[in-house]
Amino acid sequence: MKKISKGLEPTELSKWKSRNPSKSYSHLEHTQKAAIRLACTAEQFYLCAYCCQSISGDHTDTMNEHVQPRHTHPHLGLEFNNIVASCRTEGQCDRAHDRQPLPLTPLMDECEHELRFKISGRVEGLSDRAREMIRVLNLGDVEQNNRFLIEKRKQLSHTLMRTDGLDPYSPLEDDELLESLIDELNTPEDGKLQPFAPVVCNILRGWLSV
Repeated sequence: MKKISKGLEPTELSKWKSRNPSKSYSHLEHTQKAAIRLACTAEQFYLCAYCCQSISGDHTDTMNEHVQPRHTHPHLGLEFNNIVASCRTEGQCDRAHDRQPLPLTPLMDECEHELRFKISGRVEGLSDRAREMIRVLNLGDVEQNNRFLIEKRKQLSHTLMRTDGLDPYSPLEDDELLESLIDELNTPEDGKLQPFAPVVCNILRGWLSV
């Protein structure tokens, strides 16, 4: 997971809110929802806020996701700082979140440090709130929970590592080179990051000497 730094809300949303001060998110039209979705996707470098697979920003594979659910936090329904772009994968991310509380979110710095991704494709929570977040979003702590995501994360992460000349099963011990590779993976190209790049960065950080 990669920490999301929220920017300014889209002008389409700002103008709509000023014209409709008493209305809620459910009243938004396609134009405003699309503007929110595209703005969130761009500031996330075209990665799902939760699982970090690629998203396009189009409604076919991307949706507006309220970090704090609208049903329990209706006052945050139109707050751009509470909205991220999620994939539409059945059974995970937005589709799994529903109305459940999310104690750790991609809006927090700690999201990059309280999860440990593994070469196997699995993810481990290093705190109670991280484990709860993994459960709520079904991010693949064990295969029986989300075998599809674990396998996809494993395959694409391994491919990305091999592209950079790394053997996923032979940890590199050159810290300077590892730091350089992490910086490279964290650098967007044409505004986009490679799918699961934050996962690979997490694995590489685990290889760094203590």
